[in-house]
Amino acid sequence: MAPANGSQGSRSESGRREFLRTVATSGYAIGVATFLGVEDFLGTDTGDVSIVTALVRSDPADPWSIEERRKRVPAEWYAAVTKAFEINDILARTGVTGYLGSAVVPSAYRNPGASITVDVSVRDLDQTVDLIESLVDEGSYDVNAVARGTSSSSEGEEGPFRRLSRVEDGRVPGGVTCQVGTNRATLTPTLYDPSASQTLFATASHTFEAPSPARGELSLVFDNGRKASLGRVQADHTVEDVVTVAPNGTFRPDSAIDGLTTERVRGQFTRMGLADLAARGKSLEKVGARTGRTTGRIEGIDAITCLTGNTCRRGQLRWGQERDMADGDSGSVSFRRDPDAPDGGVLVAGFNNARTWWPGQNYIWGTAAYRLTERHGYHF
Repeated sequence: MAPANGSQGSRSESGRREFLRTVATSGYAIGVATFLGVEDFLGTDTGDVSIVTALVRSDPADPWSIEERRKRVPAEWYAAVTKAFEINDILARTGVTGYLGSAVVPSAYRNPGASITVDVSVRDLDQTVDLIESLVDEGSYDVNAVARGTSSSSEGEEGPFRRLSRVEDGRVPGGVTCQVGTNRATLTPTLYDPSASQTLFATASHTFEAPSPARGELSLVFDNGRKASLGRVQADHTVEDVVTVAPNGTFRPDSAIDGLTTERVRGQFTRMGLADLAARGKSLEKVGARTGRTTGRIEGIDAITCLTGNTCRRGQLRWGQERDMADGDSGSVSFRRDPDAPDGGVLVAGFNNARTWWPGQNYIWGTAAYRLTERHGYHF
């Protein structure tokens, strides 16, 4: 499907509307404009600019020694991506009828630009398109017609899960099974709270939704079936779908991800760092307690999801494919190896909280690490 620029009159209004209506019933994504590019930023200086791509530890042994990592990128690309972030925010704040979410898709550096993917209810598609066009009149967007349904947040499905056989020195890595009642999820690596100089366990908040005698307490499950308490909930960030658990003293979280090899976590990507990865076509990985290790490309950043609950979830990351995640993987993190870490450390991109269940789209989505840092101060 070749995108067309509506401002150039490449398709008549009635014909374009009929096309939208036809595609809406099929659930396919449609492109209706060209990439938001340099022509929209004639006032931008040429050359390059410096961006912060990650927050990393200057001392790998000291998790509090966080510093910014920077790189230089084309100024035209930076201007286009920044503008797309602004438009995406306007879309969410305007409260357009039928709006279910959106995401920014940065282009490659060789073709400076960015587009916005907008999710719209099939029922409200016609009346919503004009409003979106009036808001996104400076650039590119795709419209995804979504038949809104309900999702299942249950993590109790039976099947093989990745469990530890033992815990060395009381340190529990991310990427392994944790449990609340009959609900199972995946532990993150250590989440740090600088405000209290505290190390925390963390997983998906929706793991705690089902009524259970153990509500509020998180358990570790060993491969022999034995369970051990990790601690009780300290903070529940429902919108971000992240819950933190204070260690009970017997076990403590480890800044590592258990997989084929144990990956040491050295920090996390920023929003512009994720845009940089997308521009370079770099993939992400995850280790889930149910599906293990998978790899996939970034599908959208700075995403907003309004398909679940009463509040839109901001700062979302879309990546991979829905087959890469199953019940029990919620709470795992996406990451990428840090090329500057001689010991093979990794940087965290975000949480994996759900997968698509509607036609026309195919990815994992969850809260980006930078969002949790901006909202609550935590970091990996």
